[in-house]
Amino acid sequence: MDTKRVRLVVAYDGTNYHGWQLQNNGITIESELNRCLSELLQEDIRVTGASRTDSGVHAYGNVAVFDTTSRMPAEKISYALNQRLPEDIRIQKSEEVASDWHPRHQNSRKTYEYRILRGEFPLPTKRLYSYFTYRPLDVERMRRAAAYLVGEHDFKSFCQVGAQVETTVRTIYSLAVEEQGAELVIRVCGNGFLYNMVRIIAGTLMDVGQGRKEPEDMPAILRACSREAAGPTAPAHGLTLIGYEYETAARGNETAR
Repeated sequence: MDTKRVRLVVAYDGTNYHGWQLQNNGITIESELNRCLSELLQEDIRVTGASRTDSGVHAYGNVAVFDTTSRMPAEKISYALNQRLPEDIRIQKSEEVASDWHPRHQNSRKTYEYRILRGEFPLPTKRLYSYFTYRPLDVERMRRAAAYLVGEHDFKSFCQVGAQVETTVRTIYSLAVEEQGAELVIRVCGNGFLYNMVRIIAGTLMDVGQGRKEPEDMPAILRACSREAAGPTAPAHGLTLIGYEYETAARGNETAR
């Protein structure tokens, strides 16, 4: 039987999961996709994801692929799969791609948002999707600091110690600090991110906003190539993977989100 490769655009609320990647000690997004796809297509399915988001991190448009011999049209799999998945995971799109298309081996732009809720007291409806602080944040200082991070740099200072990577050099195309009412949104787009990189950027910018670091400290933090030089790792629940833009399309829209 002929095998085809199917690409999924996956949205999820990461609150109840131990991240994306398969774990021995808990349910993950990947394990739920494997389980439900295997039941649906009556074969052993193993997905490969573009981003291995951490426990508590959310996504509008993570990307995964899998191979199947099923005759079900690729574009119909999303509808059938959504009938089986838990309500906090939903497929936004399914489509057939080339047999050698791999979500982590393509040139792409990847966008994350980190949300910070500012106020005197927390809002219960925001507690799972934004980090709350009652401390004042100087937004202009944060924007000045963010500008130093745009471009190609060695981001070793913004990588969790022990991460196994070939290089810590990454390119940030844009890094904005936007006010949306009581929420402050750090939106970053790059060609890839190191382990906890976005959360460390968010924690460092909050340090700047609270006066614990100066905007002009950012070049020295980059040059240090030491995790100790940057700020704290912001909590996972404020982070959402917005989506991917691939330079070479699958068969259809180049934007996965």
